[in-house]
Amino acid sequence: MSQEAVIAASGAYPKPAQTFQYGTAGFRMKAELLPSVVFRVGLLAALRSRYKGGQVIGVMITASHNPPADNGVKLIDPLGEMLESNWEAYGTALANAESDQAVYDYYTQLEQKFNINKDIVPQVIYGSDTRESSPALVQALKDALDAVGVKSQGFGAVTTPQLHYIVRCLNTQGTEDAYGEPTLEGYYKKLSTAFNQLMANKSNGSVTVDCANGVGGPKLRELQKYLNDSIEITITNDDTETFSKLNSESGADYVKTGQRLPPSVSAKPLARYASLDGDADRIVYYYVDKNSVFHLLDGDKIATLAASFIGDLIHHSGITDFSIGVVQTAYANGSSTAYIEKQGLPTVCTPTGVKHLHHAALAYDCGVYFEANGHGTVLFSPSALKRIFAHEPKSPAQDTALTHLKNITELINQTVGDALSDLLLVEVILAHKDWTPDLWDACYADLPNKLEKAEVEDRNVYKTTDAERKLTHPAGLQEQIDALVGKYEQARSFVRPSGTENVVRVYAEAATRSEADELAQKVKALLK
Repeated sequence: MSQEAVIAASGAYPKPAQTFQYGTAGFRMKAELLPSVVFRVGLLAALRSRYKGGQVIGVMITASHNPPADNGVKLIDPLGEMLESNWEAYGTALANAESDQAVYDYYTQLEQKFNINKDIVPQVIYGSDTRESSPALVQALKDALDAVGVKSQGFGAVTTPQLHYIVRCLNTQGTEDAYGEPTLEGYYKKLSTAFNQLMANKSNGSVTVDCANGVGGPKLRELQKYLNDSIEITITNDDTETFSKLNSESGADYVKTGQRLPPSVSAKPLARYASLDGDADRIVYYYVDKNSVFHLLDGDKIATLAASFIGDLIHHSGITDFSIGVVQTAYANGSSTAYIEKQGLPTVCTPTGVKHLHHAALAYDCGVYFEANGHGTVLFSPSALKRIFAHEPKSPAQDTALTHLKNITELINQTVGDALSDLLLVEVILAHKDWTPDLWDACYADLPNKLEKAEVEDRNVYKTTDAERKLTHPAGLQEQIDALVGKYEQARSFVRPSGTENVVRVYAEAATRSEADELAQKVKALLK
């Protein structure tokens, strides 16, 4: 790597007059502000790979559920997990370096700080979603990787979870923890083999999937080719050619936030519907009842469904001393927490953001984590997997449960929340329980809730504690919120700064729909 090469390449991507911050979802903003950021993230990825002894690091270019004009970029660590949090500060500093020389100087400072061996060849793979801005940003990334001698490979338009999966497969190849074949075909085969075995002799009718006009549409069509005929999947909102349609009046965020059907879906009573987001890492289900009333089955409902099903399989397989825990955020509906605890499973609340949930889930043999927005997965610890696959069943019933459990561990993408994997998981569980969506929904009744966002001058003024459920700053605001909450039945409300845009999010729940809506508006008014 020559100083001249890095400075020259950096010069093609001048930094705009903007302060950048590596947040919950990496960097995310209007796409025209990103070329310099993506270039510098490429340099960080090279450093991270060399710091990790040449292991493969992933770079994903996506803005998930954000509008089409936005884009973003984030790093994927060697086991398919989010970037180690203390490295986020280095990404922020690199993105804010004021000159090309400053970029090079900070890069070499980090080399020295970590005593990085310059003879190690860094390896980076990358992918993007289907946004119009993605190809130019991929080029900025590639220019950075080339400038510092990275061995790189692009996977084109992929779902975020597919890139996480491939990173983990590449880094575990040839070890006892080998995760799978590091290709898109390997991904489809792993999921479909488990699904087809779990669905043998079962039929589950059809599900309609709204793909938010994002990358999930074409990838779900590919996955369909590997599935047996036990399930019929109807795909809607899969126009990736008309860039303006991405996440527009469609997708998981639209359905969850508005608690309504996408306009493109004319729902039949008690039929199953699901919506993905733009990069297919989150999913929500929903249906309309016989009176045409809309019902949302969000991440909380998926978590409770998965945890209770896996708990039953563990019990029926004869495996003992096996811990299962459910990890939630402040957005989890109060009724879901009560239901899980009634099932005898522990719950823990973490700050919003997958990295927090993922970390907390690692404390259990099986950790189930889902954000209410539909982003989540199930983690089995390495020792738990060894016990499951070594367990000797003592009866035909135990043998059946154990076989199902083994297939469940293969069906779930354990690197990150994955809408396609979670879709298949839900379909398997509903088929095994012979449940229609209303029976699933009847496990517990959600308290009516409302999510609002308030435009603010500076989201960084708002500081939280207690897993983001209480404000410490601005001073006195929490006391005002508490006073409002006290006026309603079964109510709670909290305020937190967004990790992805310059807004503050307001959540409220109460015993009735009108009270939840009213409480949300009154709390929002306090922020003005």
